[in-house]
Amino acid sequence: MAKADDIEKSVMVGYGTFASMSENEWTQKPAPDKWSKKEILGHLIDSAQNNLRRFIVSQHEPDDKIYYHQDEWVRCQNYQSADIGELQQLWLLINKQLVRTVRNIPAAALKNTCDTGKEAVELHTLAFLIEDYHAHMLHHLKQITG
Repeated sequence: MAKADDIEKSVMVGYGTFASMSENEWTQKPAPDKWSKKEILGHLIDSAQNNLRRFIVSQHEPDDKIYYHQDEWVRCQNYQSADIGELQQLWLLINKQLVRTVRNIPAAALKNTCDTGKEAVELHTLAFLIEDYHAHMLHHLKQITG
């Protein structure tokens, strides 16, 4: 699947840039109420976990409600105090599993939907969620790597 290849390429390029960044670059917050780059990477880990679940469950239980509260997830996991090397590895590995999963989705299942709405029903096809996941990842990688 072409989108899996795109996600994989973006992950490898992003991961390759992480080593050149200092600890200070990772932990510095632009404002007290804004995420550091380390917390943004944590958010990308959460996004991968939540989307991996969507990609699997939606194949067998269409319209299931799967959403998450991003600020609470980042706060509860305290990414700011985590080892940056561990976070980088975790992000790489969860995305490798996500890519493997996307490659394994039957074409007919890409029309299945998932409810991502927090307040109201918000159905999206699996094909849309895969595209959206990649766009979301690229947006945040740009914030991290500048």
